[in-house]
Amino acid sequence: MPAPKLLLTNDDGIDSVGLHALARAMQEVGDVTIVAPDTEYSGASASVGALHLGGTRARRTEVEGIETSWIVNGPPGLCVFYARMGAFGFTPDLVVSGINPGANSGRAVYHSGTIGATLTGRNGGIPGLAVSQSFAQLEEGETSMPASEPERIAQYEARVKRQQWSSAAAIAVEVAHGMLEDPPEDCGVLNLNVPNLPIEELKGFAWASIGTTPNFAVQSARLVPTDSDPENEFRIESDWGSAIDQPPGTDTAALSEELVALSWLSRITALDRPSPFINDRLQRSISGVEPSGTQVEAES
Repeated sequence: MPAPKLLLTNDDGIDSVGLHALARAMQEVGDVTIVAPDTEYSGASASVGALHLGGTRARRTEVEGIETSWIVNGPPGLCVFYARMGAFGFTPDLVVSGINPGANSGRAVYHSGTIGATLTGRNGGIPGLAVSQSFAQLEEGETSMPASEPERIAQYEARVKRQQWSSAAAIAVEVAHGMLEDPPEDCGVLNLNVPNLPIEELKGFAWASIGTTPNFAVQSARLVPTDSDPENEFRIESDWGSAIDQPPGTDTAALSEELVALSWLSRITALDRPSPFINDRLQRSISGVEPSGTQVEAES
């Protein structure tokens, strides 16, 4: 049997160490091709941009240990969109996205570019595995939200260097093998979150529901005038609250217990929820339309 073809991408950009570690590990599973954004696209969800305007560019690049790698000037969803359309000469059997530094659990699934890439693949009939890892713990002298932007960037970069990439990559390899051995129905997307620990220190794994609250929540936001144009231009700064207790059985709770969290993500589907108030208003504004939306003949 030919080796499975794996498309590797992420939302942190082509230079991410987590992406490189995951891609090299995934070569145990199949033939790996990287198609990743040219820069940071965290929070991009499944966006693809204004396709009708064109302007998308792809450029070959080199990633150590990987035979074929591409850079695209757009978000991860766009990378997967063009890959599944055959732009890079193959049809993926599995989209693998990550490793993201920082968990994508609870409400983060709505906004994560890591997850958005796999959702875009599923739209084209390709199953996906989104891989994220809890962020490295704060060390002495570090704060949850440094006062200045340069301090925040420096602290972020320092914490990323403390990520246990090999642990998340090793777990992802086992999960990818399992997905290909027993393909999910309906082109499933599996959200995988791994604690930032050496693999021998992980406490186990749990199949979990998606939490409805984040680990930490933004309490408030405010506009702060900039020095260059204090009348019209502002920085948006936010205040973060303390850690939020998570309900048992959720992905965020599993991570807090140092468990690997696995969650299948459903499709967005319509709810069977009639609304007579909307029906009444539309009936009054659209002549000849019944509440069901079916066109009827107007009275003579």
